[in-house]
Amino acid sequence: MPVNQKVAVVTGSSTGIGLETSVSFARNGFLTYATVRNLDRSSMIKTIADKEKLPIKLLQLDVTDNTSVTNAIQTVASEAGRIDVLVNNAGYGLGGAFEDLLVEEIKDLYETNVFGLIRVTQAVLPIMRKQRSGIIVNLSSGAGLFGYPGGSAYVSSKFAIEGLSESMTYELEQFGIKVVLIEPGFIDTNFASAMVIAKKARDPSSPYSQMMQKLAANSSEMIKNASPVDVVSKVILQAVTSKDPNLRYLAGKDVENWAANKKAMSDTEFHNMMKNLGQ
Repeated sequence: MPVNQKVAVVTGSSTGIGLETSVSFARNGFLTYATVRNLDRSSMIKTIADKEKLPIKLLQLDVTDNTSVTNAIQTVASEAGRIDVLVNNAGYGLGGAFEDLLVEEIKDLYETNVFGLIRVTQAVLPIMRKQRSGIIVNLSSGAGLFGYPGGSAYVSSKFAIEGLSESMTYELEQFGIKVVLIEPGFIDTNFASAMVIAKKARDPSSPYSQMMQKLAANSSEMIKNASPVDVVSKVILQAVTSKDPNLRYLAGKDVENWAANKKAMSDTEFHNMMKNLGQ
């Protein structure tokens, strides 16, 4: 690899934000390890990398598997000798009223969204600490700033990432390691179509069935005005190339508006605004 070339690792790179971020990094000179759970689903990023001759290396990494995480990060360390940027992007959504959620469904979500992030970060930290530099980018969400009906599991996973990341900043700054939170709104990816709807929430006899139907209709309308995926990748690139990145970055006009309302309104006013999503 060229002298002084930065090395980035991105999880969940087969589609959406992960794919766009990996390509953006590579186009800007990063040696990028685009990691995917299933290499059979990496044809899109491979096609782009081959066509543009980008410095992208595809790597199998399942964030829910300790051995997979360890092997992948060891591969990067042995080949590249360093890791300058980690983007924890892998994750998915789980929809359903809290009462309708099975504990097993919530555990599965946390295994990817929270513990997956923890596994990968803990594997990378000794490398960054030894080189006394690095940036960890954690994909949060507008859902890491406020709750909404039907989103208790997903929202709580993002709140966990927010608290984890903020606490880590105090511990890691002594080693020259920065932590960044990216908080997107609705983004034009397959996230919504890939969202898992809780088993009980799909039952028409659920006492929350009408609410979930209304939420689905409102979400479909908001998705029509979703921001393009490069809105997020540009914010991530801005953060990792900044000399002094912020802890938090919003990504999308919708989440900017929600965050402004959350700040300006009383809790009661914001609650009344958000509950209309399910009514």
